[in-house]
Amino acid sequence: MIRTFVVTNDFKLKKNVPLEHLSNTDVGWFWVDFDIPTDEEAKLLKSHFDFHPLAIEDCLHFLQRPKLDYYGEYDFFVLHRLNQTTLTPEEVDVFVGKNFIVTFHLSSSIEIQMVQERLIKEDNVLKKGAMYIFYLLMDKIVDEYFPNLYKIEDNLNELETKEANQDLIESVFKIKSQLLKSRRTIFPMRELLYRILNSERLIIPKEERVYFMDIYDHLLKLSEMIESNLEMTNDIRDSYISLNSNRMNTIMKTLTVMTSIFIPLTFIASIYGMNFEYMPELTWRWGYFGVLGVMVGVGSGMLLWLWGKGWFK
Repeated sequence: MIRTFVVTNDFKLKKNVPLEHLSNTDVGWFWVDFDIPTDEEAKLLKSHFDFHPLAIEDCLHFLQRPKLDYYGEYDFFVLHRLNQTTLTPEEVDVFVGKNFIVTFHLSSSIEIQMVQERLIKEDNVLKKGAMYIFYLLMDKIVDEYFPNLYKIEDNLNELETKEANQDLIESVFKIKSQLLKSRRTIFPMRELLYRILNSERLIIPKEERVYFMDIYDHLLKLSEMIESNLEMTNDIRDSYISLNSNRMNTIMKTLTVMTSIFIPLTFIASIYGMNFEYMPELTWRWGYFGVLGVMVGVGSGMLLWLWGKGWFK
């Protein structure tokens, strides 16, 4: 589907204008949105707009890293929106010229819909031009990063108060995976904003540059949130490992104590379990009780000795 928005020289908005009329003299600037276009519609990038083949290839093929390319009379941007369900990036391609903006995306974008609604409802947006629409689009894409990160942060804070167990550590690894997915989207977008702000070839009006700086600040905040939450997942993981290690040490210490006590007792029992006919103690009337007494004494002595060594602390 192709949507067109035309702003006339007297700042009137016209919708669904045929592409052939975009060059009319009364057109101030226009926005063409390729929303999940068909193959025939995608061909218009070349046949009607005559965009560079490399830029068109980036639009039609595999997911590109967020970037900025200069093509003389227009600039080409690759943006990444975040899928709210899978946390995977989805590409939004933008061509921005002096009096036009063309957006191209192979999956639906709630951010573009929100900007279009604002364009329709707010008259002051009509006077801003194509670069301001590009700012609004990027701002909405970045704003939509926050809800998922806040949700992840809340889940992580909730896990921090729970008792460490196998289910908790599995949840922590799941959250860490979500954070890493988000980082693969947000960090490249931060680098793109840095390049936009420091580009000498990209002309951004002074009054609009501050808006892009605000987006960059948001991306810095998001980056810090991700790093902080990743560090927290590592801390929870390390605490779980330390707790498990401590439990294992306690179990091994208990088993060692039991083994240390029963080794001499087993030695005594094994001696008197031999089937030799002539053993002096076998004919002694109180031999059985004597051996039991020796075993109790040895066991008690071992307990006292280990206690003195601090094994039960």
